[in-house]
Amino acid sequence: MKIRSAIIDTPFAQLSVYEREETVRSIDFSILGTDSPDVYTPLGEAVANWVENYLNDPLVPIDLPMRLDGTSFQKSVWKVMLEIKTGNTRTYGDVAQQLNSSPRAVGNACRRNPIPLIIPCHRIVAKNGIGGFGGETSGNTVSIKRWLLQHEAEKNNFLLETG
Repeated sequence: MKIRSAIIDTPFAQLSVYEREETVRSIDFSILGTDSPDVYTPLGEAVANWVENYLNDPLVPIDLPMRLDGTSFQKSVWKVMLEIKTGNTRTYGDVAQQLNSSPRAVGNACRRNPIPLIIPCHRIVAKNGIGGFGGETSGNTVSIKRWLLQHEAEKNNFLLETG
């Protein structure tokens, strides 16, 4: 059974982190202020610290124990997501071509990503626009994707200019 190990307020949404057997299993987005924090577990604290560091510097490495339950194809898409550098994007078509699949199948795997933000599905976009996020093509979820991409681009440009 999964337990909620943290609730994290961010500028774009409230994150509910769920764990099982001391591994991150899922993250859900909700509207800010809709819930109050549970007792944090050590893993919940680690995820909260990672999120805080990501908000300050999106180049922070991911060093969290995760278990991704999905098909082998979904896992291959999620692996590609982890390879996309912060501040960059790839299209559904690019990833589909790499995996010898279709853009729709890649989009479906993105929608089923259980750990958004940490597994950065927001970095996969449509050929002619931002594409969907969390199975939605408009509304709050797509604005989260826009916020994340803007955050990473701004920080990446700032780091490039000063580095």
